[in-house]
Amino acid sequence: MAAPHRNRVTPQGEIVAIGLRGAWTGNRGCLHRGEDIVRQWASAHWLICSLQFRGWWHEQWVPRRLTWLFFHDEAVAFAAGHRPCALCRRPAYNMYREALSAAGPPAGFNEIDRRLHGERLDRGTRRRRLHPVAWAELPDGTFVVDGGQPALVLGRHLLGWSHEGYGEHRRRPRNGTAQMLTPPSTLAVLQSGYPVQIDATAASRARGVVASDDR
Repeated sequence: MAAPHRNRVTPQGEIVAIGLRGAWTGNRGCLHRGEDIVRQWASAHWLICSLQFRGWWHEQWVPRRLTWLFFHDEAVAFAAGHRPCALCRRPAYNMYREALSAAGPPAGFNEIDRRLHGERLDRGTRRRRLHPVAWAELPDGTFVVDGGQPALVLGRHLLGWSHEGYGEHRRRPRNGTAQMLTPPSTLAVLQSGYPVQIDATAASRARGVVASDDR
């Protein structure tokens, strides 16, 4: 098997070369020169796109064209700071936009992306921004930093994420404050009931924990 290209995205928003398959594609503008990633973003518009749409086909690594990135699942893409594309994922985009507009005036994609860009990074740096949130306020599909590593919130559990996918698990704390990776805007969307796609291996891991606890 050929070595994987550097076009997979982690929950921290990093672009890495790993073999983990992607359920979604997306982009941040043109990030490559040849087949090398030379910047982390070229636009505030960080999108999550469908792998298939109207039979369109896009070649990777075309000079001065979009760099196509891949996400393990939608929860990872949300944690990285991306949002649904308004073209190929219009129903998901509308649901996302309407959830953000519930408490105020309607938000267009420029306003959404400006807000998300401010939530991704510590101001004036390239460091990933973490957001303190009470554990009780985190719905399924949010990502936190747990023990220095990204972890998915799923029911009563935290599932660690690595370059191999979902793995180590532990009980989710009931009290205290989490350090959340998922941007607060997307947290509000998830809290509204948005049906975020999570890889099936996460649910199977959580079921295994429950079965083990019940023995």
